Formats: sequence, structure tokens, C-alpha cells
Amino acid sequence: MRNIRLVLQYDGGRYEGWQRLGSGRAGRTIQGLLEEALSAMTGEEIELTGSGRTDAGAHALGQVANFHTGSTMSLRAMQDWLERELPRDIAVSGMDEVETRFHARYHARFKRYAYRIDTGRVHDVFMRRYALHIPRLLDWDAMRQAADLLCGKHDYTSFTNARMKDKSAVRELFSIQFEKAGQHVDLVFSGEGFLHNMVRIMAGTLLETGYQRLAPGEIPRIIAARDRQAAGPMLPAHALVLLEVGYE
Repeated sequence: MRNIRLVLQYDGGRYEGWQRLGSGRAGRTIQGLLEEALSAMTGEEIELTGSGRTDAGAHALGQVANFHTGSTMSLRAMQDWLERELPRDIAVSGMDEVETRFHARYHARFKRYAYRIDTGRVHDVFMRRYALHIPRLLDWDAMRQAADLLCGKHDYTSFTNARMKDKSAVRELFSIQFEKAGQHVDLVFSGEGFLHNMVRIMAGTLLETGYQRLAPGEIPRIIAARDRQAAGPMLPAHALVLLEVGYE
């Protein structure tokens, strides 16, 4: 069996997230649609493994997934077929054949997400589906201080909506960068992995410091609380994009 790795771009605006929905649940997902397309292409029942979930309405520039197949189609023929058959809001930007044991989720070493803020007095019409418009002035210095305090290896229970129970919420967040381009600022989160809704809640907490409703020095207390109610609000998904998944 061959093991094929895909690098995917998608506009998640009209989908119920990455993960295939269980039986009896209505809604289109990226994974479900891709599995249908790959199964039709190969004549096999394909199960696609993604590097992780993305939320309903969130986007990707560099999602990674893999599948096993007995098909003898060339990679070029596969990519051309998918380009023809997939909807215009999903694209396979890269494809290669990898070792049989490669697993898109288990072998991922880091991920990068961006949360985009439109800071213009007047919103950018062409980015309205991909950026959160905040026309008011923000305290960027306070946000950077808070961002530095968020980084490190911590239990991030305060920054997820998932019920962890017996699962560990410890993750290592490498950095949060502020990348400005015109009236847009991307909050770029790099880490070994992220909990459900973690980036959106962290971005919401950073905005609370930008509004001067939360002092940056409160971040260690919020982390230590391990209580979702201690952190800031969860921001909308439409401004979130998975930029990259890294492997050794």
C-alpha cells in the first residue's frame, strides 16, 4: 500500500470544520468531502488522516493529511483529478509519497496559526470574510507583554472549551508574533500543538489587554487558574487560518 501525503488549502467559510461528522449528523466537512473525492478517484474506501481539526468557519493554507491506497495512479494524475473535481474553495497545493508509517497527526512537530485583525477605521471589504474588524485603538505594547507571558510550557485548560477529564492540557507555545501589513495585523501563534479553540481564546484574551480591560500581569494567574471562565472571550472563527504544519 502506498502512503500519500497532501498539503491542503481551504476556505472554511461554508464548512462545519475539518472533521468528518458522525452518522446522523448533517453538514459538510473538509475531511468528509475529500474522502468522498479520493474514494471516487481510487475506487477504494479512503480514510483520510489530518494533522488536526480546524474549527467550523476557519481556514487553512497548509493543512497536512495522508491516506493509504493501492492505486497505481501517478501523483500528477491524482493532483490533476482533484483539481478538476474538488470545489473551488478546496485545493491540493502539494502531494508526495511518504513512508508507510508516516502519520499526519502523530508525527507533527509544530503548527502555526494566524488570527487576523483589521485595524482600519473603515473595514477592508475584500478581507471581511478573513479578518476581524476592530476600528478602535488598541494598546499593542500591552498585548505584546501579555503574549510573552502566554508562551512557554503550561497547562492551558483556561484556554480551551474542551472537557479535558483524563487528557493532558499541557502544551508548549513557542511564540506569538505580531505581523503587520497595511491595516491588518496577524497574531501568529507557533507551538507544538493546540487545544480545541485555544488560539481563538488566546486571541480574545490578548484583545482584552489591548482594550486595557485586563492587565498583562494577570496572564500567569489566568494560566494557573485552569478555569475557562478566567480567560477572555473566544473570537469568531472566520479570521483564523492554519498556516503550516511542521515535521522532522
